[in-house]
Amino acid sequence: MSRAMSNKSLDFGKPASGKKRLKDLLLQKDNRYCADCGAPDPKWASANIGVFICLKCCGVHRSLGTHISKVLSVTLDEWSDDEIESMVEVGGNSSANAIYEAFIPGGYEKPGPDASHELRAKFIRAKYELQEFLKPSLRIVSLPSEKGSLKSSFSRKLMDSFRSNSSHNSEGMVEFIGLLKVKVIKGTNLAIRDMMTSDPYVILTLGQQTVQTTIIKSNLNPVWNEELMLSVPQHFGPLKLRVFDHDTFSADDIMGEAEVDLQPLITSAIAFGDAGMFGNMQIGKWLKSHDNALKDDSTVNIIDGKVKQAVSLKLQNVECGELDLELEWMPLDQ
Repeated sequence: MSRAMSNKSLDFGKPASGKKRLKDLLLQKDNRYCADCGAPDPKWASANIGVFICLKCCGVHRSLGTHISKVLSVTLDEWSDDEIESMVEVGGNSSANAIYEAFIPGGYEKPGPDASHELRAKFIRAKYELQEFLKPSLRIVSLPSEKGSLKSSFSRKLMDSFRSNSSHNSEGMVEFIGLLKVKVIKGTNLAIRDMMTSDPYVILTLGQQTVQTTIIKSNLNPVWNEELMLSVPQHFGPLKLRVFDHDTFSADDIMGEAEVDLQPLITSAIAFGDAGMFGNMQIGKWLKSHDNALKDDSTVNIIDGKVKQAVSLKLQNVECGELDLELEWMPLDQ
């Protein structure tokens, strides 16, 4: 079916429910930046991968072929119900990158908004076409004969492969047991690293996965309210976080760090199983001690059928600063 260009903005699909679902997805903070280079305000999307991308990355995606990346304009192209469903099913840039960028080996550097075309093309081809940043057990083959079918889209086959490999033991493979959604809420009384202020951002690390918040300019009490997604391996360690001050002309300065023990959240969630079967209740607790960065005891709760944990941390190895997070456990079948 040919795509007709329109002078009006995206109609967000044909049925009202589809319009709202895509609009809600576009409003997510992680989708306001290109999934591949971080450029702000992306106007393009890969419907069968499930990510929003900028104009520069869009050109590389088109060169991959529609059997890998089917590129549509957010503002000009009409979207079918199936294309909207494919985007919504993946869940946005953070969810996709938690899988597509799970393990970036040495020799690769994620491009920035001003990266050269060569660096951008090398990274994007390795990420989607060669699947070099996935665990080997998750790699799939997308056949040219399936070009016209979103039902068997690249993203859906990957998600199916991800869930399948995460639910069966395989010798020599890292098994994923779920997803961790981390809402970085705010920082309080952060350290000064510039003349009178700082430009803070937060980096989260779980295993070999790393995700980052946006940079907030000139603010020692920043409010992010930004959700980031990480996949959780069977043998998980602590969630590590670092706060940095962004500098344009020199290396970014550290503004503190902390670790979050995920054991109380994940153990409680797995023990209770389907949280939707229970009313709102406390199911676990992480206790403050001199060995951790907690400001206060942190409880694990079922809230409206979801397992969540509010965490307030005193940043370590720095003169001052606190950080508030909300963790949410997401089983693979959710």
